[in-house]
Amino acid sequence: MKIYLQILIILLFSFVGEILSDALHLPIPGSIIGMILLFLALQTGLLKVKQVDTVGNFMLNNMTILFLPAGVGILAKWPLISHFWWQIVVIILVALIVNVFILGKVTEFIKVKFEGDYLPPELTSQQIALDVLNQHTRNKIDRGEL
Repeated sequence: MKIYLQILIILLFSFVGEILSDALHLPIPGSIIGMILLFLALQTGLLKVKQVDTVGNFMLNNMTILFLPAGVGILAKWPLISHFWWQIVVIILVALIVNVFILGKVTEFIKVKFEGDYLPPELTSQQIALDVLNQHTRNKIDRGEL
């Protein structure tokens, strides 16, 4: 019964999002609006995580299956899309590069801000490699191998 209730809660938020999207003629899909509403309900405490935890984890663990309808839809519309395949590939590659760059910078900022910078800026990878080699040589000398 617990799982059915959790599915009902998640589907209810999706349904409300669809109604808002249609009623207000928004260019945002109703499922996205539903996810935003679910997020806001969880953040404000109107809904507790344990009320959707089991089904939410199941959906996250099986997310690839949920993308299948989108892939089938793309293949169904392939005659319309095929004329623009190279533009789509360029857009995907540019978006990928921009996302990786931004993600790297955000991760670097968070690491430095919350964990501290572990290496002084003047240390380069070459200097670190030389320090490791020097330490290795000193260890061999101490053991009498050199």
